[in-house]
Amino acid sequence: MSTWNSRNRHKYLLQYHIIFVCKYRKQLFLLPGLSDKIKELSRIICVRHDVTIKYMETDKDHIHYMMEFPPTLSVSSLVRTLKAYTTYHVWRSEFADRLNQHFWRERTFWTDGYFVCSIGSVSEKTLKEYIENQG
Repeated sequence: MSTWNSRNRHKYLLQYHIIFVCKYRKQLFLLPGLSDKIKELSRIICVRHDVTIKYMETDKDHIHYMMEFPPTLSVSSLVRTLKAYTTYHVWRSEFADRLNQHFWRERTFWTDGYFVCSIGSVSEKTLKEYIENQG
């Protein structure tokens, strides 16, 4: 299990399991290399916002994250930032033509919603195994 994080005047251990689903549940992660591109973009934005991605894995139409981040960052703002950043950059990548075949009217990638739960009632090991066995 992780240790407590310390900041100026507080200690914390905030871990979340977050899931994003591809728009219309399209099985986009079957496209070769797209999963790696989304993971790379996710890592970039998380480093900028002091977020630790403990585990991350994709299935055919969704991505799972297990993350740790400070209480100064809200879940909703992180989700909004991650979705916007990955969508913007994946459409400007080598996958744009393939995405146009699926989303010909709009430059979208994710559904509007998301799933999040705080980690506490399940062990980190159990969640790690679950995420790593996706796909």
